[in-house]
Amino acid sequence: MEFFEESIEEAFMILFEGASEGIVVVNADQMIVATNQSARDIFGYEKKELEGRSLETLIPMRFHKKHVGHFDKFMHHSDKREMGKGRDLYGLCKDGSQVPVEAGLNPFVLHKKKYVMALVTNITVRKNAEKELKQWANIFNESLNEIFIFDAVSLRFIDANIGARENIGYTLEELSLMTPVDIKPDFTEKQFRDYIAPLINGTERKMIFNTTHERKDGTTYPVEVHLQPSNSENTSTLVAIILDITERVNYTDRLEKTVEERTHQLEEALQTEIELNELKTKFLSLVSHEFKTPLSGILTSATLAGKYTTEEQQDKRVKHLTTIQNKVKYLNTIIDDFLSIERLETGKTNYAYTTFPLSKVLNEVIYDANMHLKDGQYIKYPTDADEFIINFDEKIMELVLSNLIYNAIKYSSEGTIVDLQLKNNEQGLEIKIIDQGIGIPEHEQKFIFNRYFRAENALLNAGTGIGLNIVKTHLENLGASISFESKHNEGSTFTVTIPIT
Repeated sequence: MEFFEESIEEAFMILFEGASEGIVVVNADQMIVATNQSARDIFGYEKKELEGRSLETLIPMRFHKKHVGHFDKFMHHSDKREMGKGRDLYGLCKDGSQVPVEAGLNPFVLHKKKYVMALVTNITVRKNAEKELKQWANIFNESLNEIFIFDAVSLRFIDANIGARENIGYTLEELSLMTPVDIKPDFTEKQFRDYIAPLINGTERKMIFNTTHERKDGTTYPVEVHLQPSNSENTSTLVAIILDITERVNYTDRLEKTVEERTHQLEEALQTEIELNELKTKFLSLVSHEFKTPLSGILTSATLAGKYTTEEQQDKRVKHLTTIQNKVKYLNTIIDDFLSIERLETGKTNYAYTTFPLSKVLNEVIYDANMHLKDGQYIKYPTDADEFIINFDEKIMELVLSNLIYNAIKYSSEGTIVDLQLKNNEQGLEIKIIDQGIGIPEHEQKFIFNRYFRAENALLNAGTGIGLNIVKTHLENLGASISFESKHNEGSTFTVTIPIT
């Protein structure tokens, strides 16, 4: 019998030492009376180092005060329980480090003395895993991107982070009854299943695509979807990381619009450059032609006038001197036109409003124009001209009427009439200059007020092509306007409207 009891005690000690859990036995005075190898491994002690020492040797200092009360209460009730339930427990190692532990307390009586056996487990690995899991959970929930997890078979949503729920507008409970198709208006279920098939069958590890998401309130927004499979606990799931690309799309749209605008501006600038080069070429050609012709006439007349030295040749000399005067006057007119353009472009033109009878200006202009009439031509003077008193720049009015009447004479043939008509209407005083001349071809009428432009049928007549441009610019600067109607080979009607002031 004694041998049997010794065998039992030996077996007990073998089991005690070989237990995978740490075992610490303390008496009622919280003195350690026994430990097994697993316990000593947890706390870093050698055999027999802990026996006879206080249990507080294995408890961090910050827990000492509370531990005394808990131990006394436990010894009083003497029931089996989990130590520190609901709280994080830590053990103090020999080297001063602390390890997270779980401890189950088992009271027992031996030889009429009370003892407590604590089964201690080092849970460092589990705590690290929990910490890592919590960290990933925080990353998942706090991510600024939307994250959805859904079942690969049913497509039902399993989880969604806070960012996803806030942006899409659904609660997690609502999403659990939905699938990605419910928030993707661009997909039917079949289209979506076909689209993600490469992820399901393993031919693709990740998919990135752009689509549109629809919120609970019906609004939509563009997104970039990063989709990849994930397997956990024998469940096939898909994880979707969603980037709201509204700003990117808006930026791209703005960039494309800006590029389009800049391209249009460059095209306009290029066209303007081409037009300016054409104008430059036309101007140089025009100037050389318009100056060369009268200068040649002046040179010829001066040469001939010099040969007529006798009194009997006075008429011929006067004729050539008159030619020189007319040619110089024409050149002076051209130079005045060019100077007018320069003043208009630099804003140096000054206007002076005065009140005067229109007939005053008409009489002066028609008097000078009569000198340019061709055989049989005449100007039909308005009989009611004295009735019209206007407030305008008198010099500009003279320039406008001179230009239009001279053009009517120049581009009309012999025996024709230049008709002047005056009329008041709602817009103001309307002055019409009507001729029976060559007219303006319809396809060229839109260019008639362009600087240096001359119609094809007018190229044989002398002119710079800037008179009408100057007239129009002056009139518009003064709040007036000019328009015209014309038929090829039938004549033109130019209408100047002077606003009532």
